[in-house]
Amino acid sequence: MTNTTKPPLLAVLIDADNISAKYAEAMFEEIASLGEASIRRIYGDFAGGGPQGWSKDKLAALAIVPHQQFANTTGKNASDIALVIDAMDILHSGRFDGFVLISSDSDFTRLASRIREQGLDVFGMGMRKTPAAFVKACKRFIYVENLITDTGKAKPKPAKQPESGEAPAELEDPTKLVIRAMEAINQDDEWFTLGQIGQYITAANPDFDTRSYGKSKLSDLIATLKVFETKRGDGNQLLVRRLD
Repeated sequence: MTNTTKPPLLAVLIDADNISAKYAEAMFEEIASLGEASIRRIYGDFAGGGPQGWSKDKLAALAIVPHQQFANTTGKNASDIALVIDAMDILHSGRFDGFVLISSDSDFTRLASRIREQGLDVFGMGMRKTPAAFVKACKRFIYVENLITDTGKAKPKPAKQPESGEAPAELEDPTKLVIRAMEAINQDDEWFTLGQIGQYITAANPDFDTRSYGKSKLSDLIATLKVFETKRGDGNQLLVRRLD
């Protein structure tokens, strides 16, 4: 009998006001690599045809269920409140393995932290302007600009300051990231496996993505960094060491 492992069940919750529909297909292709998008909900005021291009046809094509929130309140965004309430209901159902929170709004920082306190994974998606606090609250954060940028193009422009005034996460020097990983692993052998390095970098930097540097794989990125040497080890695994 074949032993098959079921993909993680994910609840995908989208803040329609803070993400453009032009990224929709690419986002769900990326989500498919993380697990099964069992719940697909979007929150916003769709009375005028849908904010940020989230039209009825777009939602239907991707099986996304709209949750209408009329823009008739002042202060706190009604859509944000509805999304948080639904997220807590889903969390306490105990049926899901993780969440995908799609927004560039720092208002969901505490929500992401609360879900992770319960032992579930939280994957964030948003624009590069997303405040660092929300990025760091997620297990992994994916910038949607990377999903539709062809590999090999120039490095993305620096992020604009978000309207909230909170600073977005900065694109770190990849050399420093790799060196920091090696120092944290702290082993006697000067050769580190690529897997070790990658695991540490992504754990410490939820928004790390080689596509931000114009490369599709970590091995391709390291190959461009002149302070490292690589070779193949046992089992053909890639090994990396510092040259200095």
